Amino acid sequence: MTLRRSLALLLLALTALALLAGCGSGDKSGSAGDGSSLTIYSGRDEEYVAPVLASFRKAHPDIDVKVRYGDSAELAATIREEGDRSPADLFFSQDAGSLGALQDTGLLKPLPQETLDKIPTEFRSTKGDWIGVTGRVRVLAYDSRKLKETDLPASVFDLTDPRWKGKIGWAPTNASFQSFVTGMRKVEGEAKTKAWLEAMEANGTQPYEKNSIIRDAINSGEIEAGLINHYYIIEGRTEGEVTGDYPVHLHFFPNGDIGSLVNVSGIGILTGADQQANAQLFTEYVLEKQQQEYFAQKVGEYPLMPGIAQDPSLPPLAEITRPKVDLADLSDLQGTQELLREAGVL
Repeated sequence: MTLRRSLALLLLALTALALLAGCGSGDKSGSAGDGSSLTIYSGRDEEYVAPVLASFRKAHPDIDVKVRYGDSAELAATIREEGDRSPADLFFSQDAGSLGALQDTGLLKPLPQETLDKIPTEFRSTKGDWIGVTGRVRVLAYDSRKLKETDLPASVFDLTDPRWKGKIGWAPTNASFQSFVTGMRKVEGEAKTKAWLEAMEANGTQPYEKNSIIRDAINSGEIEAGLINHYYIIEGRTEGEVTGDYPVHLHFFPNGDIGSLVNVSGIGILTGADQQANAQLFTEYVLEKQQQEYFAQKVGEYPLMPGIAQDPSLPPLAEITRPKVDLADLSDLQGTQELLREAGVL
């Protein structure tokens, strides 16, 4: 064998070893924007997330962003089933409960402290595994053509009164509703929560798939009121087809009633993420001023970062007498779903 041929074979062997080492390194961190990808599981509706994704893609054209949309609770269950084999790098949830369910099973990685410090402690994981992006308040939306503010109940528990029979809407399969029920279980107890669910069902409360459909049912006169997140009314007022005064108004339950639970949309990065650097890059992106202003001004949610202006038609978040619920306590979605089935709601 000639010296030249020996050197060529040695070079070929070294190249092959380098390639094999690269393929088998198992490094899941990646480098942000290195021509790689980002897979997001989004429990947030596409209409709210798509503009942010479009601007992120424009800012980072070398990252191939893939999104799977669905209900937050269902996506959380899917991720738990997939475990570390999940193709998702990041979970963008509609509510804290779904994020907490993943945190409880160790499927979310701790976020950098400098990221966590951008949001007040009450709106992020106590363990540092997820962070709130926007705030939303549970409210009673009502038809102002039929009802005055003085007609409305002081507590969500008053909706079982015969006066409201068949006139209220709710969305039992929706993640934000299930987080609200989880909060009720923590504050009021299992027995009282189950009794309320059964009484609401017996009172002819109308089931809908999601919040926006409840809002539209109020607007059309199908029902008089419904339990939803506040920002759906802001959205309804700003839609192009709405003319004149929008008839669906917001009622915030007073005195720390559980009906005014404050929840958050939030983000967590999966421990098994192949593209952790890109997931962190997206997390930082949605916490930037421009994105926080978008969610506040276009969607009507409460910005969680200090210094960002909220929708002027809303009461300041600090002035809402919300119930004392630790968002970390909203993670038992499975227990809530079991209770909903026991009460005949699911």
